[in-house]
Amino acid sequence: MQPAHPVCVGRLGYFKDAASIPEGVTHMKNKLLGLLIAPLALVAISATAQNHEAQTRVTAASCATCHGTGGVSTQGVFITLAGVDRAQLLEKLLAYKKGTLPATVMHQHAKGYSDDELARLADFFSRQKR
Repeated sequence: MQPAHPVCVGRLGYFKDAASIPEGVTHMKNKLLGLLIAPLALVAISATAQNHEAQTRVTAASCATCHGTGGVSTQGVFITLAGVDRAQLLEKLLAYKKGTLPATVMHQHAKGYSDDELARLADFFSRQKR
């Protein structure tokens, strides 16, 4: 006879409560759930990474006014950012943000970005060709 309100119905039949579900069924259900969720998490991570890259390109484009397209300066007054070591560039950007490195306007620009955004900018420019 079937219970009025089965907890789980499957190939093994009806279970009257969660405690009566065999361990193998629960384990299999958890594995299946993990297999279904994992691809969704990867898609979300990939979309976030692509979004960060797109945002970084937009932010880097604002640097072009002084530092040139792609960080290659055509004016002798401003340094070329393309190809600069990531750690070195990030150190300078963070110093501008903290106000420990003197500047005319870079300290104001750097204060407008989070440390993570500055790190992404440093990574972006370090990957550009001179």
